[in-house]
Parts: sequence; C-alpha cells; structure tokens
Amino acid sequence: MGVLVGGVAGGGGRDPLKQRVELMRESLQKSQAITDNMVSILGSFDHRLSALETAMRPTQIRTHSVRKAHENIDKTLKAAEVVLAQFDIYRQAESKILKGPHEDLESYLAAIEQLRSSIRFFNSNKGYKSTDGVVFNANSLLTKAISKLEDEFKQLLSSYSKPVEPDRLFECLPTSLRPSAGSPGHTSDGGVNSSSHVHAEHHNNAAENAVYTPPTLIPPRILPLLHDLALQMIHAGHHQQLLKVYRDTRSPVLEESLRKLGVEKLSKEDVQKMQWEALEAKIGNWIHFMRIAVKLLFAGERKVCDQIFEGFDPLRDQCFAEVTASSVSMLLSFGEAIARSKRSPEKLFVLLDMYEIMRELRSEIESLFKGKACSEIRESALGLTKRLAQTAQETFGDFEEAVEKDATKTAVLDGTVHPLTSYVINYVKFLFDYQSTLKQLFQEFENGEETSSQLASVTMQIMQALQDNLDGKSKQYKDASLTHLFLMNNIHYMVRSVRRSEAKDLLGDDWVQRHRRIVQQHANQYKRNAWAKILQCLSIQGLTSSGGSSAAAGPDGGNSSGASRALVKERFKTFNIQFEELHQKQSQWTVPDTELRESLRLAVAEVLLPAYRSFVKRFGPLVDSGKAPQKYIKYTAEDLERMLGEFFEGKTVNEPKR
Repeated sequence: MGVLVGGVAGGGGRDPLKQRVELMRESLQKSQAITDNMVSILGSFDHRLSALETAMRPTQIRTHSVRKAHENIDKTLKAAEVVLAQFDIYRQAESKILKGPHEDLESYLAAIEQLRSSIRFFNSNKGYKSTDGVVFNANSLLTKAISKLEDEFKQLLSSYSKPVEPDRLFECLPTSLRPSAGSPGHTSDGGVNSSSHVHAEHHNNAAENAVYTPPTLIPPRILPLLHDLALQMIHAGHHQQLLKVYRDTRSPVLEESLRKLGVEKLSKEDVQKMQWEALEAKIGNWIHFMRIAVKLLFAGERKVCDQIFEGFDPLRDQCFAEVTASSVSMLLSFGEAIARSKRSPEKLFVLLDMYEIMRELRSEIESLFKGKACSEIRESALGLTKRLAQTAQETFGDFEEAVEKDATKTAVLDGTVHPLTSYVINYVKFLFDYQSTLKQLFQEFENGEETSSQLASVTMQIMQALQDNLDGKSKQYKDASLTHLFLMNNIHYMVRSVRRSEAKDLLGDDWVQRHRRIVQQHANQYKRNAWAKILQCLSIQGLTSSGGSSAAAGPDGGNSSGASRALVKERFKTFNIQFEELHQKQSQWTVPDTELRESLRLAVAEVLLPAYRSFVKRFGPLVDSGKAPQKYIKYTAEDLERMLGEFFEGKTVNEPKR
C-alpha cells in the first residue's frame, strides 16, 4: 500500500488504474446492451408461443374428442358383451328348464337361479330396446319353472311319505315300554293293551327319563332336495301353494300311522255308550298312544319340517301345525270325551293316569308346538290337562259323598268285612300309588295349603265317611253283639290296611292308635252283649240260701251249701241251651282276620272257662249224685274250649261240626 501511494504520489502510476476503471465501465455497458437484446428476443418468443397456442387449440380439441369417442366405443362394446352374456345365460337356463326337473334336479335349480339373475339384470338395465320383452318372457318361463318345481316337490314328498307301521314304532320305544308279541300288551289291532290301575310311581319316573328314538319319516338324503325345492317356491312367493301341498301330503300319512296304531276318533256319546271294561282298556291304550304320538310321531314330523323349511320359521311352524292339527284333535277329543263324561268313582284312577301322561308330555308339547301358528294346539293340550284335573278333583268329592251316602242293602249276615269297606280301602291304597300325581293335581287348584296335608285331609274325610256309613249299616242287625262284631271287623280291617300301606305315614300314628282303641271297645262290647247272659247261669246268685248252714241234703235235693239241686240242674240245662245256641249262631259269624279271631276266642275263653270250671267244681257233685247227671253236665271245660274254636268260622247252617 505504501508503494501504491508512493507511486501515485510520484505521478507516473495513475494511468493503469484509470484504464482499468474505463474497461469496467465498458464491460457494464456491453452487459446492459446484451440484457436488453435478450429481453427483446424473449418478448418476441412469448408473442410467437401465444400465437402458436392459439393456432394449436382446435387440433387439441379434435384429439380429445377422438380419444373420448374411442373410450365410449370400448364401454359400449363391453356393455354389449355383458348383455350378450346375459342372453346366453337366459338361453342356457331356458334349455334346462324346458327339459324339466325330474332328470337332473340340481341343474334345474341352478337354471332357475340363472334365470332369476337375468331378470334382475334386465330389470336394472331398462335402457335397452328389448328389455321389457326379455323380462316378460323370462318371468313367464320362471312361472312355468316354479309350477314344475311344485309338481316335483309334491311327487318327491309323496313318494317318500308312508305311514309308520306299529311294530316299527314299538322298536323306537324304550325297552321297558315295548309290548312283546303274544303278550297282553300287544293286541292284534296294533293297540297297546294296558290296565290303567296297574300303576307305580317308579314306573312312571322311568317312563319320563327313558330315551325315545323318533323314527326316520323321510330318508335323510331326500330332505336337502325337498329343502332346495321349498326354497325356490318360497323365493317365488308360492308360500300358500307350498303349505297346501305339504299339508295335504303329510297330514293324511300321519293320521294313517295313528289309525294303524289303533287310535279311534270317539265322541262323548260313543264313550257314554261303552261298557266300563271296554272303556278302561281304551283309556289304557290312549295313554300309550299319546306317549307314542308326541315322543315319536310328532317329534319325527317336527324334525322333517325343521329341515325342509330351515330358515323360514313362521312358515315352518305353520306347516307343522297344519300337518299335525287333525291328528292332535283326534287324540285330544277322546281325552275331552272322558273328562266331560258322567263322573263315577271308578273313573278317578284312569283320570289320574290321563292327567299324569298329559303332565309328563307338557314340556315336550310346549317344545314341539312352539310359535304363534301352534298356539291353538298348545292351548288345547293345556286345556285338557286342566279339565282332567278338574274332573278328577270333582270325582274325589263325589267319591267321599258316595261313601258317606252309600245305601246298599247288601246285608253282611255273618258280620264280616263289608264290600264297601274293602272297596274304599283298596281305593285309598290305590290313591297312595298316585301320591306325586295327586300333589301336582292339588297344585292346579292351590289354596295356600300344603299338598301333603291336603291329601291327608282328603283321606281322613274318606275314612270318616266310611266309618259313619258303617255305623249306619251296623244298625241293621237285631243282635247287638253282631253289631259290635261287624264294627270290630270293619274298623280292624281299616286299621290293618292303613298300617301296611303308605297311608300310615300320611294319617299318622295317632289315627292308628285311636282306631285300634275303637276296635278294642267293640270287641269288649261284643263280649258283654254276647256272653253276659250265659255267664249269669254260672253265677252262684240265687242258688244258695242266705243262711248258708251246713245241713244234710233234704228231700228237695238241697245240700250243705244250701243250693237247690233243682235250681242247679235248671242252671246247667239253661247254660247248655244257651251255649249251643251261641255255638250254632256264632260259628256262622265270621272274623276274617286270623289274629283277631284267635284273640277274640281267647278273650271269651278267659272269661267263660274259669267260670264254668268253678261252677262245675262247686255244684257238679250235687248233680252227679242225682239221676242222669250227663243230661245236665253235658260238656267238660275242654269240650267248651274245642267248641269255642269253631266260633267265627263262617260255617253254613248245614255244615257238619268239626
């Protein structure tokens, strides 16, 4: 820097710097000129490009239109291909449909689906000229196809719908309920003969818990085909036609299965005309028919219905209801006829049997006959159950009243157990075979009282009614001792029967002990009435003088005791006559219970024999010393004991003595 300053200061170095400044100025001026030229040139280009763009615009528009036209042509060709494909599908479907479903059902069903697909396509593409005509023709073809399907459904269903033979149904029952050929339970008409009174709670429980195997009503391989046919008919809106075909085919077959089994449609009038034995047998059969119908036939029918109409619950339930309605009515009408028929005591047990089977089947009926369409059948079954319960309860009341008012004139001449007593006791014993059923029945009409106490109360009322009636019947006897023997026999029979049955637990020990005392009271009254008079003959009263002095026997036959031989002889004679009368009469009387009979003989012997021995010992010598003593002292004490052994044997008048 010092050099530069020094150079400038020296004067000669100023020129190079100046030159450089000039050069820089010139360069800047040239750059500016070039820049101005470039701006001018670029401006010229912009103008030319704008002109070119304006010139090219019509060409661009034409090119775009051509491209659009090509695109539209492609779309049209593709649409045409789709339409042509639908026409092909339609023609293929038409060809298969015109052949009918019988040869190849699966292809036929597939063709219907193809036809439906074509109809949907043309309905959604209304722009084509021939669309309406195609749709019309396709719908006509579909209608014909569905009509043929209906025929095929009917033909296929009919071919495989056959009544079930009774033997095949019996094979589906649990082993314990199967009748064996030739047994009383296997009748020639297919019915199951059964006495309604042969009842046991454990048997009933076994029936409830047993496994039932519903029969195969239609082969499993056929059911999917029927389902597919039904599906097409439903899609076509042919619900009612389908329902009618199904009902008209299956309902008669189900009824025929029941008829083969032995089910009859009987009215109330028919029931009223029947003899009791025949009616009882039919009731026993009906109970088995109900079990077979619900657990086997209706269960099998429900299974078929569920598979054919799977996915269409309302129609499925309606079809099942209409198929079974007539058969259910045929079964329930018999139950209704019995429930509404004239009440009588012997009907109580069959009513309980019928009520019991309806209760046993209640849950299955609710399960099988579900849905709104089956509500009427459910209500009918429940109504019958309640009506049977009501009739059974009213029959109960009738029985108690009938026992109390029984006015049979059948005289029990020998004082034995009256037929009414054995009938009532057997009746009560049968009731205890139905304890759980009766408890259920009482629950139908709950009044807040325990069912066990209700049963006990009803049983006590029946027993009291019987006792009251027996008291009335006992008054028919003119002999008071036979009156008490009769009551002793009958009440003892009641007590013994109760002690040996479940009635003891229900009536209680108090009832048993109270009535045992009543039996003893009648036994004592019998002894008092039958033997008091004869025992008077063995009394010393009236035989001895009040003085009692010891004197030799006088001319009147007296002795040292002061007894008159004549009076003693008269006493022996009277005793003999009375004892023989008692023996003749009371050996015709009956005490059927061995233990009670021996007890009563012993009680008589304990009173009679000591008195007789004492009398003979005291006054026998007085007779022995006279003429023909054997005429007066005819019997020894052993003879009397032997003859007492013949009392209460129920001998006939002319029967020889032992």
